[in-house]
Amino acid sequence: MVDLATLLLHGDDEHNRVTDVAPPINVASTFRYDNDNLVPWRDITNLDCLDEYPVYSREGHPNGVRLEALFSRFLGGHAVCYSCGLGGFLSAMVHFNPKRVFMDQCYHGVQGIVGIMKRNYGVERYGLADIEKHAQKGDIVHVETPINPFGTSLDISELARRAHAKGALLMVDSTFAPPPLQNAWDFGADMIMHSATKYFGGHSDLLSGVLVVKDKETASKLKEDRICLGSNISNLDSYLLLRSLRTYDLRIKRQSESATKIVQYLNDHKNDFPALDKLYHSSLQSDDFVKKQLSGGYGPVFSLTLKTEEQCKKFCSSLKLFQHATSLGGVESLVEWRAMCDSDIDQCLVRVSIGCESAEDLTNDLTTVLSQL
Repeated sequence: MVDLATLLLHGDDEHNRVTDVAPPINVASTFRYDNDNLVPWRDITNLDCLDEYPVYSREGHPNGVRLEALFSRFLGGHAVCYSCGLGGFLSAMVHFNPKRVFMDQCYHGVQGIVGIMKRNYGVERYGLADIEKHAQKGDIVHVETPINPFGTSLDISELARRAHAKGALLMVDSTFAPPPLQNAWDFGADMIMHSATKYFGGHSDLLSGVLVVKDKETASKLKEDRICLGSNISNLDSYLLLRSLRTYDLRIKRQSESATKIVQYLNDHKNDFPALDKLYHSSLQSDDFVKKQLSGGYGPVFSLTLKTEEQCKKFCSSLKLFQHATSLGGVESLVEWRAMCDSDIDQCLVRVSIGCESAEDLTNDLTTVLSQL
């Protein structure tokens, strides 16, 4: 078994089709039929043939095939890529068709999809505390850990035990701590999703999602559904994501280490900053499961709350090395006053995404502005 850094550079070598060292960008929307191998659609029993003989990019394309092959090896399952993370979540809901979904705090887009399904199809939504009372076979327990926007962790093993006892499936959104930081398979997940826009993409220039399942049959059915849902990842985004994965191992480790150092410093010196109310991060949790679950390092996102909304505005606007923008996971550090996009969250909460800059420089930037509030 090769190291992750090597796998990310060579895990898709079998898909080399030309002599280019960097895989070419295939931007075609449609592809010529192979006149020596014309098989009518009625005779096709397995869509794997589209991997070798692409027809139309909504169905599949060379960059996407290569990307899914690399993700499958890297993430330890059968990966299906989408145009964004929400595309993967929606596809899971459509395919598994649960009557009930159990989840607590998570990305507001995920909550929005469940809200639409509740409104249109009568899907019932419950909290995680309701699993024992209401969960039944085929339902989905969805957990995001670490949690957006806080960066704190939930116990995957415990949630898997509770879900499986009722015959429900456990879906884990591991966007905030992708491998090698956390491997949700080791703790009982039935499927894992990521917004690949974030750390896998890492450069704030693409949109993608990936859903990983345990068996090839389920992945094949998800790909069939994806054709009709129109949610396949684009050709260009596939190329950009492949490029980004080559350096992912370097980036995620630096971002994790820097975030942990910065959080520790702020926590140790929080009395020096009167405006700083609370800090949230997995590294500050005392629960026994956290270190075991995050065996490769803590997530690069943390959150803090300030005393007033005006302080939040000034804080986010005054930083020199942090850009005030939504999203996370890029090489550049970001902050976001979460009130800008979420009306239900604490309106004095700021999410901090640590990039690849010097941890010392970022700490100095944060503490300088905190001292001025």
